[in-house]
Amino acid sequence: QVQLVESGGRLVQAGGSLRLSCAASGRTFSSYGMGWFRQAPGKEREFVAAISWSGRNKAYADSVKGRFMISRDNPKNTAYLQMNSLKPEDTAVYYCAADRRSFIGDTANSQAWAYDYWGQGTQVNVSS
Repeated sequence: QVQLVESGGRLVQAGGSLRLSCAASGRTFSSYGMGWFRQAPGKEREFVAAISWSGRNKAYADSVKGRFMISRDNPKNTAYLQMNSLKPEDTAVYYCAADRRSFIGDTANSQAWAYDYWGQGTQVNVSS
């Protein structure tokens, strides 16, 4: 019943910026923690960023810290990933995910297994 739809992925030059959106259909979106993950060809899925249900706690992978910013707009049932100073190694399919248990400690989870719902992904290509 809860569905997530990512959008905003596209081709962008290195050094550019891009904002991804994740629209959620769930009526309890405001209680979910939200996360972004990515997977490049030949690589394992990796954590990118997360935000707790309250929005007060955030977490970032070392590879994107200082460049990417996660946020949420609960009235719009949408989470965002602002990506700046993009690098070719950021090229991947980006997935958003929702964590129903984020309210336990108001956590921003970095582990994929903690998430209950996943979107279909949006492709981000960064050219050199």
